[in-house]
Amino acid sequence: MAAQGTEIEVTQSSGVRPGLTLAVVAVVQFMVSVDLSVVNVALPQMAAGLGFSAVGLSWVIHAYALTFGGLLLLGGKAADRYGRKRVLLFGLALFGLASFVGGLAQEPGQLVAARAAQGIGAAALAPAALALLTGTFPTGRARVRAFGVWSAANAAGGALGVLMGGLLTQYASWRWVMFVSVPMAACALTLAWRGVADGRPNARGGRPDVLGAVLATAGLTLLVFGVVRTDRYAWSSSVTLTTLVVAAALLFAFIHVERTTAREPLIRLGLFANRSVAGANAYNLLVGAAMTSSFYFVSLYLQRVLGTGPARTGVMFLPFALGLVVGSVFAVKLGYRLAPRTLLVVGGLMASVGLGWFGLISPGGTFTIDILGPSIVASVGFGLCLGPVVSTATAGVAPHETGTASGLLNSSRQIGASLGLAALGTAAHNRTGWTITPETLNDGYAWGLTLAAGLPVFAVLIALTVLRRTSPPSQPEQRGGPDTHRRTTDADDQPSRLQGWGRRGGR
Repeated sequence: MAAQGTEIEVTQSSGVRPGLTLAVVAVVQFMVSVDLSVVNVALPQMAAGLGFSAVGLSWVIHAYALTFGGLLLLGGKAADRYGRKRVLLFGLALFGLASFVGGLAQEPGQLVAARAAQGIGAAALAPAALALLTGTFPTGRARVRAFGVWSAANAAGGALGVLMGGLLTQYASWRWVMFVSVPMAACALTLAWRGVADGRPNARGGRPDVLGAVLATAGLTLLVFGVVRTDRYAWSSSVTLTTLVVAAALLFAFIHVERTTAREPLIRLGLFANRSVAGANAYNLLVGAAMTSSFYFVSLYLQRVLGTGPARTGVMFLPFALGLVVGSVFAVKLGYRLAPRTLLVVGGLMASVGLGWFGLISPGGTFTIDILGPSIVASVGFGLCLGPVVSTATAGVAPHETGTASGLLNSSRQIGASLGLAALGTAAHNRTGWTITPETLNDGYAWGLTLAAGLPVFAVLIALTVLRRTSPPSQPEQRGGPDTHRRTTDADDQPSRLQGWGRRGGR
């Protein structure tokens, strides 16, 4: 009892300020999500202003998503080893600086480089922020509420980014879609500097495996490059086959390095033996691909097929933004009654129905039928998924690996976003053909959205077959007992103890 009392006393006197930590994490996640979607509406203006080619323009999105996704594992490991606050502050500073430089870009290469630097900053700050969240709210109803706030900020940022991008592009300049992240980064940096406790690093192993991070990022970049270039080189061409073979070799080399490196590996491959970790990340990859592709295609449909201006396009995404927030709130409310797997299944099916409805768009479409209806269905479905999938993937992980698990989860979403957009964008381009008219563009976007509707279905199948059947967390919050602050120490040995997304074990 004395040891338990000491543990509680340390927790209470450690200087942790849960409310301020939650505010920092929410601002960080909102900013990162905004930056993923804010450029979508501005892409035509970026192309005209800087002289992007049709293929080169897509790298404004890919440069961010690939460096973000490819380096997240390194960011998570760095957060575990060097301290979450320190890595968070570094990431925020780099992110804000890169955003400012990107807004001043004078040629395509400068903007793509700035977007890549933003991705590096996001790869540092996102897992550090999420690890702070899991450490500050380890169990109970407070954890459910905290992840509800996180998922709402994540959802709102992703959708409101399109609204902000439209308004800024039309009434200011496309450059402001880059500048807008600067004050958000400065705000989060100030809050984190003053209000987040330093804390001791959870891990003090060897140096993180930088080579592994480089191999993973290079392999994923070449993979996306090979897929995107199929608009110019056929799948059977030597150029495409060589690119994909080299990409596969780099990714296999990454796995080999992780198994044999003398340094601290980016990820312990045995972590995937935990069915919750493996299933949640596979689910997240598919949902990330579907969500990013839907933003991309719907934004282009509104502007290039229906002739809607950037500002009105942004306004038309408001129902999507509100639906994501509503779905996130429902996930919190239902999280006390339904198991996480149930929410993932329901949310995935709703998202699939909404995307399938989007696939019925026509050149003479209307806002009510072609945009509003499917936006509500799809966005509420996506919102139901976001919180439970995060908590499922991190709740059963040992404390010293929470940063790694957080990085892995964020990585799976960004990798899914880039790979999904590359594959579905290529399919849409092939359906459109070389004759560009509103009708052919509509056919391409509709086909891309229809294919996207199948991705959440596969995610649901993964949830049903991989994730374990669990019970929802009990309604009363534990108070005063030592279990409130106790954490599972071996996630791989106890995967079946994950009981809902507010608790680790069924006691």
